[in-house]
Amino acid sequence: MKKTYHGSCHCGTVRFECELDLSAGTSKCNCSFCTKTRFWKAFVVADEFQISRGTDALSDYRFGSNTIHHFFCGRCGVTPFGSGEMEELGGKFYAVNVACLDDATAEELAWAPVTHEDGRHDRWDRAPTETRYL
Repeated sequence: MKKTYHGSCHCGTVRFECELDLSAGTSKCNCSFCTKTRFWKAFVVADEFQISRGTDALSDYRFGSNTIHHFFCGRCGVTPFGSGEMEELGGKFYAVNVACLDDATAEELAWAPVTHEDGRHDRWDRAPTETRYL
């Protein structure tokens, strides 16, 4: 069941809210970005996501195909979410950093299913051979 979650970067300059069902699944991938930042994501369609504060503090980092915006707080450096557009995900989407959800309970996080993706080899439909470090 979808629930309204509130999230933020570490220093609280950037704040957002989203409608999300953690029990519907989350994902971790082994691409260079997600591995280095330990980005744990849940996808949200654009109309169920809103930045409530700190838009002016966000910096945008893109790499590879330059299609995904990896936003981070220019003050503390934390990546609370990214965004992009893919028809397979319903058009414009946000990839929320699950670790930045301020009001998700420990139980909700522990029970959230995690799918592993082999982003390093652009094989998003498969898990990498080793996932324990993700």
